[in-house]
Amino acid sequence: MSDFRPAWAAIDLDAVRHNVSVLRSAAPSAALMAVVKANAYGHGAEQVARAALEAGAGWLGVARVAEGVELRDAGIDAPIMVLSDPPADGAGEVVSARLTPMIGDVASLGPLADAARAARTPLDVHVKVDTGMHRIGCSPAAVRDVVDRLASEPSLHFAGIGTHLAVADAVGDPFTDRQLDEFLRVLDDLESTGDRPPLAHAANSAGLLAHPRSHLDLVRTGISVYGLAPGKKITTDPALRPAMSLHARVSAVRDLDAGERVSYGRRYELSAPGRIATVPLGYADGVPRRLADAAGDVLVGGTRRPVAGTVTMDQMMVDVGSGPVDVGDEVVLIGSQDGPDGSDTITATEWADRLGTIDYEIVTGIRSRVPRTYSGG
Repeated sequence: MSDFRPAWAAIDLDAVRHNVSVLRSAAPSAALMAVVKANAYGHGAEQVARAALEAGAGWLGVARVAEGVELRDAGIDAPIMVLSDPPADGAGEVVSARLTPMIGDVASLGPLADAARAARTPLDVHVKVDTGMHRIGCSPAAVRDVVDRLASEPSLHFAGIGTHLAVADAVGDPFTDRQLDEFLRVLDDLESTGDRPPLAHAANSAGLLAHPRSHLDLVRTGISVYGLAPGKKITTDPALRPAMSLHARVSAVRDLDAGERVSYGRRYELSAPGRIATVPLGYADGVPRRLADAAGDVLVGGTRRPVAGTVTMDQMMVDVGSGPVDVGDEVVLIGSQDGPDGSDTITATEWADRLGTIDYEIVTGIRSRVPRTYSGG
């Protein structure tokens, strides 16, 4: 059901396909996982998953069991990895949905083994090794105990092993090589006893693009699938294409005198007579409340216009100066728009830089109450 509000996030699935193709070319010897957790970073998990698989992704990655189940319920049959230990009460769903858990705690193996045994369905399991991120995973010294416990469970199969790079986006930081050295020592130890599994993986998006040593058998790509660079010094050729743009239409226009003040706190003052356009998107939709304080702009008629005052829960105001603007005119918050002097673009990365955060937070922050529209299939 429509919420009858002229605001939407447009998702370009051809951009997703393009990005997956670029990423596959950057690591041609490795399988590629498209990480679609958090509703595909706000882009729509089912739609992005299908586009990524069409472009050659061999795996999908999720953060929660429920995310994997939703993809199965949508009819997606590709391998799906749950990227951290599933809760014990989710073990049955892991097995019934044919998900592949990545475990870092030996305690997770018991419930998974019980569920797989009860279902009479062998379950592939990947082991997560903590080489320095210190978030989840077993220590390198504990890998052998985890692998031995896996081997003692006939219903479980040791199918893969991975680690996560903490600073791969910081090109030149030696810690990434230290992590990879540690992980490769683990692989060598497993190889020496014939226990190395079929898949070893370490690369996230930054690892794939900046650290070829990390490619191994599988690369786990997240933010780059959506056309956003994982680091300021990391580029691709051909370039990635952002898949999300954010739009609305002007809902009201007011002519105000010089000296009038706008929005909560009345902190934005017009220095000359001008026009204020109201736009029906606010912080409850994912537009940061302090975007005006960070000198944020939007595009109206292809021209940058400043956000006027505090972004409110459901609406925001824009100072359009003395230029022509009417109710119903399109406003682009993220994306490109043509104007009399050519085209201009505002990116999620620009918002992130202004706000002192990362573009991951910007796109995942666009709330579900903003309708998504899809092009490209």
